[in-house]
Parts: sequence; C-alpha cells; structure tokens
Amino acid sequence: MNEFDLIARYFSRPVRRAALGVGDDCALLQPAEGMQLAVSSDMLVEGRHFFPDVDVSALGHKALAVNLSDLAACGAQPLAFTLALALPRADEAWLAAFSRGLFALADAHGCELVGGDTTQGPLNICITVFGEVPRGQALLRSGARAGDDIYVSGTLGDARLALEALRGKLTLPPEWMAAARLRLEQPTPRIALGMALRGVATSAIDISDGLLGDLGHILKASGTGARIDTSIAINLIADGTYLERARGLFSHETRLGCVLAGGDDYELAFTAPVSARPAVQAAALQAQTPVTRLGSIENAPGLRLVDAAGQPVVGPFASFDHFA
Repeated sequence: MNEFDLIARYFSRPVRRAALGVGDDCALLQPAEGMQLAVSSDMLVEGRHFFPDVDVSALGHKALAVNLSDLAACGAQPLAFTLALALPRADEAWLAAFSRGLFALADAHGCELVGGDTTQGPLNICITVFGEVPRGQALLRSGARAGDDIYVSGTLGDARLALEALRGKLTLPPEWMAAARLRLEQPTPRIALGMALRGVATSAIDISDGLLGDLGHILKASGTGARIDTSIAINLIADGTYLERARGLFSHETRLGCVLAGGDDYELAFTAPVSARPAVQAAALQAQTPVTRLGSIENAPGLRLVDAAGQPVVGPFASFDHFA
C-alpha cells in the first residue's frame, strides 16, 4: 500500500460543504456570506501528548477534539479540517481504528476532511481546522473587563488525575481509572456552548494547559487581573464522580492542583458582565453544558487565589509548558 492508496482507503470521503476536498493540490472552502473563517492548528506527538498504548480510536477522536475545542473558544462552527500524518509504517489495523475515531467526531460536528499530507517518520499528528463565525462576533482573549464574572464549563481535574496514575505517581481503582482516562483521551469539545456565548461572553479560551495558565492568557491579552475563589474551584469536581469520592485518598492540595493546573480538560474558561448572568445560564441550558462562576476580573494585574473567607491561597499550581 503506497501513500496514495493509504489516503484513498482511509481518508478520502465526498465533501458536502467544501467546494473541493481531498485529491487536488489545494482544498477550496467558501464560508457563508457575512462569515469569517476561524483557523487553528494543533500537533500531537507520541510520547509527548499521548502514550504508546493509547486506544487508537480514542487517539483519532482526541486529535480532532483538541482543534474543535479551539473553534469552541472562538465561538465558531466547524467547517472542515486537514490532516498531516507521520507514520512509522502503514499499519492498516492502526489506520482503520484511527480513522474510525477521527470521523466519528468529525461527523458529529459536520466537519469535513478536505486535505493534508502523509509521510513516514515518528508518529506525529497535525490537524488544521477551519470554522466560520459571523463577522465581528468571534470570541477573543482580549475582551475581559474589570467587574466581569469568570466562568468555566463542565468539570476539571479528571484528565490530570489519569495522567498522574499513568505516570505511576498515584494509584486509582480500576473503575476510577477507566473514567479518568476517558476524560484524558476523549475530551468533549464545547462547540455548542461557544456558539451560544456569542454576544454574551466578553472573552474566552479553551483549557488545554490548565485553568490558571490559560486564564492568564486572557488576563495578559485584556490587560487585567483576576480573583479566583478556590473553595468554589475545588467543587468543579462533579458530585458523585470518582474524583469527588477520592477526597479520602488524596490531599486537598492534590485535588486543588488537578483542578487549577491539571490541563487536558478542554473545557471553556470565559468572562461575562454581571448583567449577563441570565444570558450565560440560558446559553449553558441551550448547549446542555453546565457552567460555574468562580471569580471575577479586576483592574489590578495578577491572578489572586483566595479561600471562602477571602484569605490568600498559596500553592505550587504551575500549568503545563512545553519548554519549561
């Protein structure tokens, strides 16, 4: 099986929204009138972003999910994507499982594969995704203003717990590990919530490297600071889940670290004016995604963590950095 056979067998499908898809030197995309293209790229490298024993179908899912999460943070609707894939060898069983997971998520969001590249080399997956958003309505990192509420979607910390268990730094019962690993390897991109927040949120970002680190990007772009209530943040761990039941197994600091700096959550962090609280809840209901208000934007630069009594909280909550 040569390179072109590989593409034809596992990655060629008829396009419905794009003007031209796989098979030519370039794909052709035509956003609807009055829309802007939103474009993002992410790379997954074996040993850096995923373990060699990862479920291959789940890897196909995550490769696209991390890109769709960027579209969600922009408030964009998915349109199409390209795939650049380096493979040690043309393993048909691997390709079948990978493409199955990839296309299951792509189909769920109406996102077409329209091109890319394949080569031989260490396993490396790079996807560029294209979405569309009404002109002037894209959610950006730079719009937060003093007094805005800070929200996060869903729950945080599960993926980090799975990562620590896979690294051998802690032990989880098998059923807990299965649930945590699912959050790590098959995250849910919050596309519906991002679109529902257009015209409501003042800024947004997806949580890939950890809440505090990613929120810091909003603060830098907006020229603001923030205050986070850690007593609310630690309760982002959903009641009744394995991590909530882990209160007796792991210290408060460990659990809080998973929530504040865990990474790989792919939830949305966003800001909105106090006056928009009803609109935020309506967006969450429309998207069928819970959101939690856990702090506020302030004029003074810096990110301040406080407890329920308003006292400072200090801890080694460092978010992920590829080159740290």
